[in-house]
Amino acid sequence: MNRNVLISGASIAGPALAYWLGRHGFQPTVVELAPALRQGGQAVDFRGETHLTVLERMGLLPELRRIQTGGTPMRFVDERGRTLLDLPAQFAGGEIEVLRGDLARVLYEHSLPHAEYIFGDSIVSLTETSSGVRADFRSGISRDFDLVIGADGLHSNVRRLTFGPEEDYVSHLGYYAATWQLPNDLGVGKGSVGYNVPGRLAAVGTDHRDPARAGAFFVFAAPKLSYDRHDPEQQKRLIAGAFSGLGWEVPRLLASLHQAPDLYFDSISRADADTWSTGRVCLVGDAACGATIGGMGTGTAVVAAYVLAGELAQARGDHRAAFARYESRLRKYAEGCQTGGDRTGKFLAPATATGIRLRNTLLSRRLFLNGMLKLGEKVSSTVTLPDYPADPSRVSW
Repeated sequence: MNRNVLISGASIAGPALAYWLGRHGFQPTVVELAPALRQGGQAVDFRGETHLTVLERMGLLPELRRIQTGGTPMRFVDERGRTLLDLPAQFAGGEIEVLRGDLARVLYEHSLPHAEYIFGDSIVSLTETSSGVRADFRSGISRDFDLVIGADGLHSNVRRLTFGPEEDYVSHLGYYAATWQLPNDLGVGKGSVGYNVPGRLAAVGTDHRDPARAGAFFVFAAPKLSYDRHDPEQQKRLIAGAFSGLGWEVPRLLASLHQAPDLYFDSISRADADTWSTGRVCLVGDAACGATIGGMGTGTAVVAAYVLAGELAQARGDHRAAFARYESRLRKYAEGCQTGGDRTGKFLAPATATGIRLRNTLLSRRLFLNGMLKLGEKVSSTVTLPDYPADPSRVSW
């Protein structure tokens, strides 16, 4: 009956899907390479009717409102610290902004009563059989599942194993981004402050829970680089080289980088799968259609998890029909949201001094800024959500 579902990835899409599958009477198992839930991380946001409708149907809105950051105002400065542009909290924070780690924890806790979680392991091979999929794990165990879902992000392991190599699906958009935690020795107030030179952004923002802590956020333009994704020391050298010789507070921020235990470093890229499923394997969230930053990936992942689980329930486990309807309902919506990621690097770190001035001038105009905010809400609410029954007792198959 296709009730036994393996989900790869325990960030956002995976636990959201596990929650809805459990509500519909399925038996989800989530495998995650990390030894535990990932804590901290950058703030993520929800905006528009579609995002909020799914959160409301999950019963999460009150809890997320209690732990929200309140939004993150952004200020851009020159080398002497003089303000060039102020952006309000809702520009980046949408209607609800929470830390990624907090959101992952909430989704995990709500899904846990109906899901099995396996941490510190990953899938090394998938073999489709006449009745299901045999999954071999790095730990040496093998298990059989009815369906497998890749909810493991832009660098999806499931997509690589089943659809093909990453380079066939992920496009580099010309920039890299890095974040790490540090003491708030600069005395940054609420929000974040950033400094630009052509092709580079160095920013730092206060931890909304602990004013003594801060987070650095660096973006720089570069062609596709060859580096080890599991070697943070090599990544630190790349960042230091890209920002060497800059003024403002960049030297102090780079000094903190060398002590940072929690570096995040990745290209700003987008993933485009020409089909989201093959056989008994399906992709959800950034693995199917996503962008590193700015593509509304968090909200889209939660929406996609809701629709995929609902279609599987409505099709009484007929994965072929469910996967086809899921993709048909959401592909255009996800691609529309994803296009925002194409502009993220150019917005944060324009390639020329003229581009920096133009961005600052346009966004200083309230009418232009309001238009961008309304556009974001409109793009995130361009799909009609079916109301899938979520009571397992109503599932009669």
